[in-house]
Amino acid sequence: MHANQRSRSLAFAGLLLGMLLAQLDLTVVVTALPMIGAELDAGPAVAGITAASLLTATVSTPIHGRFGDLYGRRAAFGLAVALLAAGSTWCAVAGDIGSLIAGRAVQGAGAGGLIVGAMAALGELFSRQELIRRQGWQVAVGAVASLAGPPAGGLVADAWGWRWLFWGNLPLCAVALVLGLAGLPGRRSGDRGARLDLRGSALLVLAGAAATALGTVPELARSPLWTPLLAGLAVAAGFAFARTQTLIPRRIFDDRVVVRSVLATTLAGIALYGTFTYVSLAITLGVRGDPGAAGLLLLAMTGGSLLVSGGFAVLARRWPRMLVWGRWGCVTGIAGLTLIAVSLHAGGVALLAAGLVLTGGSFMLVVSAYTVLAQGRAAPAEMGATMGVFTFARQAGGVAGTTVLGWLALLVTGGFGAAGLTVVFAAAALAMVVALACSPRAVTTEEAVSSSRA
Repeated sequence: MHANQRSRSLAFAGLLLGMLLAQLDLTVVVTALPMIGAELDAGPAVAGITAASLLTATVSTPIHGRFGDLYGRRAAFGLAVALLAAGSTWCAVAGDIGSLIAGRAVQGAGAGGLIVGAMAALGELFSRQELIRRQGWQVAVGAVASLAGPPAGGLVADAWGWRWLFWGNLPLCAVALVLGLAGLPGRRSGDRGARLDLRGSALLVLAGAAATALGTVPELARSPLWTPLLAGLAVAAGFAFARTQTLIPRRIFDDRVVVRSVLATTLAGIALYGTFTYVSLAITLGVRGDPGAAGLLLLAMTGGSLLVSGGFAVLARRWPRMLVWGRWGCVTGIAGLTLIAVSLHAGGVALLAAGLVLTGGSFMLVVSAYTVLAQGRAAPAEMGATMGVFTFARQAGGVAGTTVLGWLALLVTGGFGAAGLTVVFAAAALAMVVALACSPRAVTTEEAVSSSRA
């Protein structure tokens, strides 16, 4: 535990700012995509602006996490901020869509490092009770990114041009870097001889990039040539990684609670992350194209996330059993996704609104509970690797969910009308049932606490 309270406060502020930058990385650009596409004559390639950052943010998280374990949280944070700043500069000066997409890939790698680095550093700096107490700040960061990001991005792009969405990152990166370097711990003396598994890192990037590309680029997912090639590449590289890697310490998976939590997180990612793409379609169908009503329903979903997360931050201080909170998150997700599916089949905006509120709440509850659980059980020397596994599982699950749920709807109904979307949300609810079955149960007294913190 970092002894100096002032250093910990500086570190916490820097980590929060880094998380905000990472989450804003995607949301502020969304409203400016038409402007960017028109100026750079991008055509369909404009979709690569968001896909590139999502891809690199997903595949880089385990690497960043382990890098922090080996070389210290301060070095890992500095690297992530530097990547984000370099990618932002690249995007700001890009002269064509290919260059902009490349810059977004570098940005995404930095954003992935900031997210997993913050989770690992917080787990190392603070006790579980303190993590729960500070959860409200992390919720606030997510709220700002999700609610204020898109309108702020549109305003900046309209007033000064879309390039300032990237130039504006640089002063914030500088502030985050100063705070993080001043407060975060350096490398532990016991890790001086350890080295990062570069071969394993390359295999993970290869497998993750192939799988994420299938989940984020529809043209690749529907191609009779690229679909089997990328799927085969992902499986082969993933198998080679599992056989030879030392990037993720295998001791992590000796903890049955961690293994079950990773499984539940992956399935929750499939169900909750994977349906984000289809929520707007469901809302449009439910309100019959009324933009005002659609906006209110989207706000209901975000409000559910904030309400449940705020309640968790308060109530979990008194009832800190993360195993129970995680299961409640799964139950809430089952109820919310089922209500959405029923509303699409039977009609009813009230059912749809209730389902959106519960689904948004489930998303934040599952993420919060299993993150705090893992932070409390991981050994300090493996905190980054553990957080990297959790983050990768959640994001990769979301990418897989988007693809698989979409394929399922097309296979069963041939489209994304009411019937197709009912299939999507019903299948997602079933995935949450499996997540509940896989979630950690009551454990023995010895297993109930982290071996590293007992």
